[in-house]
Amino acid sequence: MQLKFVKMHGIGNDFMIVDWPADQPPPAAERIRLWGDRRFGVGFDSLLLVQDGNHYRIFNSDGGEARQCGNGARCIAAYLTHGKPAEIALTSIAGPVSTKVRDGGVVSINLGVPDFRPESLPFAADAPADSYRLELDSGPVEFGIVSMGNPHAVIAVNSVDDARVGIIGAELATHPAFADSVNVGFAEQVSPDRIRLRVFERGIGETLACGTGAAAAVATGRRRGELKADVAVELPGGELKVEWQGEGADLWQTGQTTKVYEGLIEI
Repeated sequence: MQLKFVKMHGIGNDFMIVDWPADQPPPAAERIRLWGDRRFGVGFDSLLLVQDGNHYRIFNSDGGEARQCGNGARCIAAYLTHGKPAEIALTSIAGPVSTKVRDGGVVSINLGVPDFRPESLPFAADAPADSYRLELDSGPVEFGIVSMGNPHAVIAVNSVDDARVGIIGAELATHPAFADSVNVGFAEQVSPDRIRLRVFERGIGETLACGTGAAAAVATGRRRGELKADVAVELPGGELKVEWQGEGADLWQTGQTTKVYEGLIEI
């Protein structure tokens, strides 16, 4: 049986999007890893299965399932509307999200209210705080936490160019204090309305962009009183705009989506 797929990316964060039959179980982890291999398969950060019109499931390139993906959801919205301006509601296991597709492949997404409660990630802590500290093999690290439908830890750094993303990111992502692992962001504040960011995604490694990671970096920075309501986030693959008015408000994110090619895959 062959299914059509579309390869897309959101500022370098790339995906294989498949209209998946509702009566079919998701592909096995081994098959996802093969499809995700950049030499022997399609190659992607995540596989996105679209079911029942507007419901989607996310599987990282290691075969594990994720709860939410900001860039992925933006790409799905552009895919379902064929890039034409429209508003469309999507759902995942993390819950519903609303999107606005604009001209030129630009898509905005409402990622909901940031959740700073440790149990929302989950993270082993006695009470919510602006900052936490853990001892890693590479040394102590301080970070903020937030759930954007998936778990994030954000480390403030003086320079993302010098950040040990591959080392600290890998250690913190798998630390036992995070029961379900965690995505790790390294954020450099340029000004109150601009940051630079690199993200180590669980199950993938460092990516060119991470939508929920950008949202998490702005949410934690704004909670500390360091950022304005509208922030430009520079990632290796491009720029995202994040708007968050603060406690109790929904967080919106806007950025470019790009269709790369279409193909057929055997299942």
